[in-house]
This record gives sequence, C-alpha cells and structure tokens, in this order.
Amino acid sequence: MLNYILRRLLLIPVTLFGIMLLNFVIIQFAPGGPVEQVIAQLQGTDVSATARVTNQGAESGSGGGGGSAASSASGNNFSSTSNYRGAQGLDPEVIKQLEVQFGFDKPAHERFWMMMKNYLTFDFGQSYFQDRDVVDLVLDKMPVSISLGIWSTLIIYIISIPLGITKAVRDGSNFDIWSSAAIIVGFAIPGFLFAVMLIVLFAGGAYLDWFPLRGLTSSNWEQLSLWGKIVDYFWHLALPIIALTISGFATLTMLTKNSFLDEINKQYVVTARAKGLSEKRVLYGHVFRNAMLLIIAGFPSALVGMLFTGSVLIEVIFSLDGLGLLGFNAVMTRDYPVMFATLYFFTLFGLIMNLISDLSYHFVDPRIDFEGRGN
Repeated sequence: MLNYILRRLLLIPVTLFGIMLLNFVIIQFAPGGPVEQVIAQLQGTDVSATARVTNQGAESGSGGGGGSAASSASGNNFSSTSNYRGAQGLDPEVIKQLEVQFGFDKPAHERFWMMMKNYLTFDFGQSYFQDRDVVDLVLDKMPVSISLGIWSTLIIYIISIPLGITKAVRDGSNFDIWSSAAIIVGFAIPGFLFAVMLIVLFAGGAYLDWFPLRGLTSSNWEQLSLWGKIVDYFWHLALPIIALTISGFATLTMLTKNSFLDEINKQYVVTARAKGLSEKRVLYGHVFRNAMLLIIAGFPSALVGMLFTGSVLIEVIFSLDGLGLLGFNAVMTRDYPVMFATLYFFTLFGLIMNLISDLSYHFVDPRIDFEGRGN
C-alpha cells in the first residue's frame, strides 16, 4: 500500500503540470485578453479609468515587469498596437505600458515557466481587475463553497443511500414505482430551475417570504448569540442546499439501488439466508459492504465536484459569492491570475482527493490490493 501511495504522489506533479500546460496553450488562442479588456474601457468615457490604468502601467514598468501578477499572467503574446482589436487611436506607449503591466512583454514560454515557478511556492500573484491577492480572494470565497459543497453532499448521501436500499429491498412495489417517479423528476429538472421555483414560492417571490434571498449571513451577524448565528447560517443556506440536493440525489439513489440488487441476487446471499440469518443481518452484515463499495469510495470525488463545479448557477441565483462565481467572473473578464491560480489549486486538490477516493476502496474492503496492480 505504501508503494502505491508513493507512486500516486509522484504522478501528481506530472499530471498537474500537463493540465496547466494544456490550458495555458488553449488560452493563447482565446480572443479578448486582459489588455483588450482594458482597451475597451479606455475607448469608453471613463477618463479616470484611463488615467488609473496608465499610471499602473508606468508603475509596473518601473517596478520590473508587474511583480507577481505579471509573472502569473498568461494570454495572447501581442507585440504591437495593431494586434489589439479596438486599439486604433490610442498612444502606442500606453499599449506598451499595458503589456508590461500584464506581463505580455515576455514570450509565452517564459511567462509559463515564471508562473509555474511562482506556483511551486504558492505565490499566485494579484488579480488584474480587483487589486487584491488571489489567495485572499480564494479565502474570502471559500466559506460559501465549502458550506454549499459539504452540506449538500452530506444530505444527498443521507437521503440517497437509505432510499436506494429501500427501493432495492422493495423492488417492484408501489413505493418503488412512486419514488422512481420522484427521482425521474429530480433527474430531469436542472437544479437552477428548482432554485428559481424555491425563490418564487418561499423567498418573497409570488407567494411566501420565509427565507432570505441573498448572502450567507444577515447584516446583524456579529450581534447574534451563538445559537442565533447557527440558525441564521442555516436559514440562509436552506434554499440553496435544497436546490442542490433535489438535483443531485437521483443518480446516487439509483446507483445504490442497482448495487444492492446486484448483490442481493448473488449466491452468498442465498447461502446466508439458508443458514437462517435474519433479513436485516443478511442485508447489513453481508450485502452492505459489497454494495456500498463504489458509493462510499466515490464520496471524495462527489465532494470535489460539488465544491468547485456544481454550484455556479446556484451561487448566481442566490447571490452567494463563492468560488464558482469567482472562477466564472475571472473567465468573463480574462483575469488570468485568478483563472490559472484557481485551476492550479482545484486541480491539485482534486488529484489529492482522487487518491483518497482510491484508498477508501481498500478501507471499505481490505481485500482490494493496490500493490498487485503495480506488478
């Protein structure tokens, strides 16, 4: 087991490097980089923005290339004003200052190596457009994503596993048929539509006004007692978590049911029943460990997916400022330090969680031998 863990740990840097390189190359061909974003602002009516960007560019030029933000940059490697759409009429010196500010005065390969070198020391630079360190931005958004991810994943498992087991035991019954109808509805309707429906019904839409519409806590959070803070926290999370749970429990429920049905029909279950064991002892003493292997071992991966990719629209609908919304806004504004830093962090975290997921197979069923796979 130790050798397997060591091999997987050694593969993490290689996989991480490949993912970062591939995404960096793709970005080189994406139009509308940060320089073009600023040019669009400069061509507008915001004179103060023009002065601010020009001054920042001059400061970055005198500071040696824009500091950590420039070294974390990636994007199209332009070299002249004519390469920027909408740059006609602007002073070429301003364009050069922008290139220095965003780090585009360096070749693409040099920018990539500087970025990866900084990332090795967890220096993620500074956001182009929010004037804050990327690490601070991620830490500020983390509570929202962690709250949505952990609670919704736990509730999905708490609901889906007992429901799936019951459906397997009562396969073909009226309960199985009616619960399958509810599962089909949950699977067919996206979570964001449930979110909109919940807002209309319970958050001051057309009917009731029971729950808050935005934020993770109330404005008077600091004045509340400990119990009041707990109630306020879950009061704000109730509707988003319900929306995520409704859209997420269907697949896991059917996976649980099918896993149990597959195990229940095997010979060792027939033998256990022939020995006179109770149905509860057969189900939870013999079937459960084998049937739940895939489901329990998949919990880390499910958590990663819910944390980082499953709640972007939910965050937007309920005005929850989390990691999903941060990444989406970074893509839309071409804020490359935020884009690549979050990609690096999420990929690293995901690779580690995948290793934990694989190891959980062994902990659930010690008969699984990973050492044999390496021979």
